[in-house]
Amino acid sequence: MRRMKAKDADIIIVPGLGGSGPMHWQTRWQKRLSTAKRVHQKDWDAPAREAWASNVADVVNAAERPVVLIAHSLGIASVINALDLMTKRPHGAFLVAPPDLDDPEIGSPQLLGFGPYPRTRLPFPSMLIGSRNDPYCKPEIAEELANAWGSLFLDAGEAGHLNTEAGYGPWPEGSMAFAQFLSNLPDQV
Repeated sequence: MRRMKAKDADIIIVPGLGGSGPMHWQTRWQKRLSTAKRVHQKDWDAPAREAWASNVADVVNAAERPVVLIAHSLGIASVINALDLMTKRPHGAFLVAPPDLDDPEIGSPQLLGFGPYPRTRLPFPSMLIGSRNDPYCKPEIAEELANAWGSLFLDAGEAGHLNTEAGYGPWPEGSMAFAQFLSNLPDQV
């Protein structure tokens, strides 16, 4: 069985709140991956559950090759909320730094409105990367989500929210983890 390569897939970048600015690892990866596309939202600072989920599903459904998602933070919630809207099943998802949508201390009611997360197995392979000191998600919650979703869990250590503010601009370790994840996906569903 042949293994997936980035050139064989539509790599779909799904940013979270703020849209992953120019120094964020998602933006850097998008520039390097020739088949990468970004989900765009009307307002990156005013998240709306239904609109964000619909935009994710639209990009997935329009893809011409197998889809591999790269979601960060609230982008993960957008992916999960978009599953029922997708007519095309993703090949896999690389999920980084999920926010705890059951914890009212993480943010505004608008963010919490993206939850709660379902605790059912995802219908495609996935990897979830969590941090031991993410201010938006306790490590045990990230690991619980990974277990519920059937995701391979990767503990990033003390890495904050794995964003630019936490020092993750280029994030070469993440790039290597994604390459490994991708190489373990079969090229056919």
